[in-house]
Amino acid sequence: MAACVLGYAFSPIDLIPDFIPVLGLLDDLIVIPLGVALAIRLIPAEVWREAQEVAVARPDVARPGPLSRVAAIVIVAIWVAVLALCWRLVRGAWWT
Repeated sequence: MAACVLGYAFSPIDLIPDFIPVLGLLDDLIVIPLGVALAIRLIPAEVWREAQEVAVARPDVARPGPLSRVAAIVIVAIWVAVLALCWRLVRGAWWT
């Protein structure tokens, strides 16, 4: 089930084509979370419980590597710069 959800998420073929305004993206917002929820429900209770125990006992397995605040700041700065550039281009195109 998880493979089907991933396949649908990355597939260029949708139930409703993305070029249809709102509805094209709405099907992704409904189908993918429902598919993930179904995949989680299909996991046997024993396997789920064991995975939770591993996550509690060994947090390094559940979340590998340290969080990097510097990397987060760099990524946010890049997004702010890109948005500022887009704003400048749009503003220049409209008010010229």
